Amino acid sequence: MLMLVAISGCEQRLSTVHPAGPAAEAIATLWWVMLIGATAIFLLVAVLLVLAFRRGEGPSGPEAETRRERVWILGLGLGFTLTVLAALTIYGLVIGERLLASPQPGLVTVRAEGAQWVWRFSYADAPGRVTEGVLHIPAGRPVDVEITTADVIHSFWAPRLAGKLDAIPGHVNVLRIEADTPGDYAGVSAEFNGRGYTNHRFTVRAHDEAAWDAFLRGETR
Repeated sequence: MLMLVAISGCEQRLSTVHPAGPAAEAIATLWWVMLIGATAIFLLVAVLLVLAFRRGEGPSGPEAETRRERVWILGLGLGFTLTVLAALTIYGLVIGERLLASPQPGLVTVRAEGAQWVWRFSYADAPGRVTEGVLHIPAGRPVDVEITTADVIHSFWAPRLAGKLDAIPGHVNVLRIEADTPGDYAGVSAEFNGRGYTNHRFTVRAHDEAAWDAFLRGETR
């Protein structure tokens, strides 16, 4: 869940549990909820395993045996597990719906094109402007990243800002990202795409309003 990578001479975190934007926060919350649910099921199985060794204690007879089977199989084995899994599934669907790229005020659109082994970024608000290895975005505003590739399949992932989405030849996938505060956020191509893919990294640089306007005017690189 946590890796360190060197980008632009500094170490940055690739961590899904240290979110820096609303999409990443929703994903991190989902991860914790699923961990809690999985832990609850694990503990139940452990308790049932312990109780299985004490099954000889208590009332005996056909009726008592039937009651125990109902409690073990229907109540604990099926009822509890299915309830937890159903709750996790519903919660996951709700989070997935929130992560869809829907229209919003102040939306910024950028394009990310992967290649072996570099990311090139262009900007709808600055036609003709292209950067390599650094994606510039405004902080506090939603950004739709139109992801594609010039050669093989790559995978665009800035874990502190959003989830992971593949770049597929001849196709454009859209990922909604947003940074709460200005700063640099590490990104990586999380897909094997040939020798050298481990160095296929990039930085998302979130600017405050003044710095973003300066970037669009071409005053910063």
